[in-house]
Amino acid sequence: MGDKANTHPGAAGRATAADHPASVRNVVLVGHSGSGKTTLVEALALTAGAVNRAGRVEDGGTVSDYDEIEHRQQRSVQLSLVPVDWDGIKVNLLDTPGYADFVGELRAGLRAADAALFVVSASDGVDGSTRMVWEECAAVGMPRAIVVTHLESARASFEEMTQICAEAFGGDDPDAVLPLYLPLHGPQAPDGHAPVTGLTGLLSRKLFDYSTGSREESEPGEEQLPALEEARNRLIEGIIAESEDETLMDRYLGGEQVDVKTLIEDLERAVARGAFFPVLAAAPAADGAREGIGTVELLELVTRGFPTPLEREAPEVTTVGGKARELNRCDPDGPLVAEVVKTSSDPYVGRVSLVRVFSGTLRPDQTVHVSGHGLADRGHEDHDVDERVGALSAPFGKQQRALTHCIAGDLACVAKLGRAETGDTLSAKDDPLLMEPWRMPDPLLPLAIQAHSKADEDKLSQGLSRLVAEDPTMRLEQNQHTHQVVLWCLGEAHADVALERLRSRYGVQVDVVPHKVSLRETFAEPAAGRGRHVKQSGGHGQFAICEIEVAPLPGGSGIEFVDKVVGGAVPRQFIPSVEKGVRAQAAKGLASGHPLVDVRITLLDGKAHSVDSSDAAFQTAGALALREAAGEARIHLLEPVAEVTVLVGDDYVGAVMSDLSGRRGRVLGTEQTPGGRTLVRAEVPEIEIGRYAVDLRSLSHGTARFDRAYARHEPMPPQVAERVRQQARAD
Repeated sequence: MGDKANTHPGAAGRATAADHPASVRNVVLVGHSGSGKTTLVEALALTAGAVNRAGRVEDGGTVSDYDEIEHRQQRSVQLSLVPVDWDGIKVNLLDTPGYADFVGELRAGLRAADAALFVVSASDGVDGSTRMVWEECAAVGMPRAIVVTHLESARASFEEMTQICAEAFGGDDPDAVLPLYLPLHGPQAPDGHAPVTGLTGLLSRKLFDYSTGSREESEPGEEQLPALEEARNRLIEGIIAESEDETLMDRYLGGEQVDVKTLIEDLERAVARGAFFPVLAAAPAADGAREGIGTVELLELVTRGFPTPLEREAPEVTTVGGKARELNRCDPDGPLVAEVVKTSSDPYVGRVSLVRVFSGTLRPDQTVHVSGHGLADRGHEDHDVDERVGALSAPFGKQQRALTHCIAGDLACVAKLGRAETGDTLSAKDDPLLMEPWRMPDPLLPLAIQAHSKADEDKLSQGLSRLVAEDPTMRLEQNQHTHQVVLWCLGEAHADVALERLRSRYGVQVDVVPHKVSLRETFAEPAAGRGRHVKQSGGHGQFAICEIEVAPLPGGSGIEFVDKVVGGAVPRQFIPSVEKGVRAQAAKGLASGHPLVDVRITLLDGKAHSVDSSDAAFQTAGALALREAAGEARIHLLEPVAEVTVLVGDDYVGAVMSDLSGRRGRVLGTEQTPGGRTLVRAEVPEIEIGRYAVDLRSLSHGTARFDRAYARHEPMPPQVAERVRQQARAD
């Protein structure tokens, strides 16, 4: 694998529709922001002949021309697909954002792929979020390999990074993370750094020199043999340890020479089943060179070592009614089952859906059933409709290259699916099926917005619905208590992209306003009030008097209204009017304009007039009585409290618990979990955790995550309540 003597396969270039699942590889690139994933994708496309030496596709754009926002922000913000052809194999490269705010795009890439390339920068190392993704892949047995980039940086060391990767990713078996090649260094520069000019193949004992602009093979010198043999022997032992031939290790230790062909075959099988994780190096190409250093070797690893879609278990599917259905593994002739892994909008084409086909064959102009998808709580409605597929295409930069079909195991872009959203299932019209959507992170950063102008207000609803259709990690809330429109996002960068897309893509300008939590009021002690509404100004007057008693109730009780009038002091027909009046006043609030809850209001007595009493008069009297009672009692301001669970590395537990206490939180307990992490449980006022998604990421260096759920409302401390009331009066 990767030690082929020729410098370039015969069949390379742009990818077309695949004819058999065995000729497809779906590979997702994973790594932190700035690790070099997009640069590596462009280098692989160049080596495969899909772009020219300037990195341009035929229309003049580049392979990374996907989104204007990405160009402005100088970082990837969405999943992108780059299909290339290498040695007759279609390789679908799925480039994912490295920034934590766009983890939804990463999860979509993992769902669509059958193997992962972890891109690690030699100058930055392995961060906590990359380790967490590695563990996710390990949990589902996804094959993985590691690519070390930025070897041109000063003080970059491939050997040191390989050791770091073995410690970070190897777990109990660091010998399962080993290099297939060693960097070949050129003359030392004045700063002491020796640039990488090629690679040394450990299994083949060959040097692959890229310094002249083409990949040239040669034999190692005597001075290079000791380091080569030491690394080679360790690699061979690592491969044999994962061999399915249980006798091979004994034979090797007994002195038998294992031929290279057997080693490569065992290596490929171990990589494909996720038992061995090779480390490769990648460096920029020499000026004018077609191949970047390590790109040929990497493409050979992908095409020969990574599994085909045929080796992936068929997904679990059900009928729309919930009955389980069995599928053959990746059968192009089976029933159609495809999944929308990404949704985007094109200003000329409209909505474009990136689809992974798991069974059957998808064709243009085919009528399919759209089912999904269980995210109604995030503003994504469930679907159960028929739609006609538009054109199928393979994306390449801003181009869409037409495809005649898309078989099981392959990916394609589908135009004109107006109702389908990310996570939805496409199936045959006469045989509707449903896949369980993958788990999406819960958006926990609120962004309250309002239309900038009347013209924007008219377009806001449609713009927001399109925005959330593209992004299942975003939740749209129309809060009936605070009367705010809230976009729940994963972080500040996610929020910035949402606002930019509203403005540039949908023509909607919005203003960000402070997010409000749903506060309440209640009586801290019993009180009584008398409402007197008597007006006489000639003609028909108004007359209503009522006396009430208010008593606090336990949290969650709401408002109880009790009638204890005797002797007809308030006529029976007006008692509902009193209740309506006090409930209306309770909804408006008393001391600070927040709804009144958890009280029992008892109507004790009153007076009426045979002519001037009316429904409206007793409603007013009821409201006045409640306001008078509030003036005679202490009113508690109630705030919502959330149950918060934080999963954090043991190194940051103390800092997290201290931070929660500083937010008026009550830590309820901790629980050890596998992987050196602790689950911290706490109750925290919601007003204190509006930006916790951002603050926790900073506090834990991106390694912690949290969940929150409403627990109850409880009294706010007096000093905090007074501050809130002053702010309300100022507004």
